[in-house]
Amino acid sequence: MHIAEGVLSPTALAAGYALAAVGTAVGLRRLDHDRLMGVAILAAAFFVGSLIHVPVGVTSAHLLLNGLLGVLLGWAAFPAILAALVLQALLFQFGGPVVLGVNACTMGYAGVLAGGVFRMVYRLWPSPAGLRCAAFCGGALGVAGAALLTAVALEYSDEGFAAAARLLFAAHLPVMLAEGLVTMFTVSFLFRTRPEMLCMGAPCAGNNPLR
Repeated sequence: MHIAEGVLSPTALAAGYALAAVGTAVGLRRLDHDRLMGVAILAAAFFVGSLIHVPVGVTSAHLLLNGLLGVLLGWAAFPAILAALVLQALLFQFGGPVVLGVNACTMGYAGVLAGGVFRMVYRLWPSPAGLRCAAFCGGALGVAGAALLTAVALEYSDEGFAAAARLLFAAHLPVMLAEGLVTMFTVSFLFRTRPEMLCMGAPCAGNNPLR
């Protein structure tokens, strides 16, 4: 869901860089450096998962995995996503340095929100079924939030992008379902085999990721 260069207004670009700086600073403060290798692996998964693009107007649709990173990393997902976006811009010209701040905000903040919703849902429904439901919501919300923020950035820059913004959101509805399922199966597997990995973005009590 990379916005191309030359599309957004200077105001939107400046706001994107400012908000990206805030998200990165908070994410780095929350990052557990003992788990840096795990964060790097997840950033690599985000990097690879975003390489297959389907063009949609001035942007594109593809797997994001930002919701999965938000579920596993919390605020630390923001710098992980930013690092992957930098490499994508430099190596594959996805997006570009000019729109890097906005792209980081749309995917990073959506991922952080997805992680928060995941934990909230599980606390309300602390059971295996609740875990699956929470993970599905987190994965789907990561895509929905990124699509919504991208649509807002496009429409804010030019009223002529309103139709493209609506098309962008509609095009990502199947991706929301796919990401929800991927996140649900991944989190369920980790909960059974490596529950400590669900503690990467929040404090744990006895390896319970959400207590």
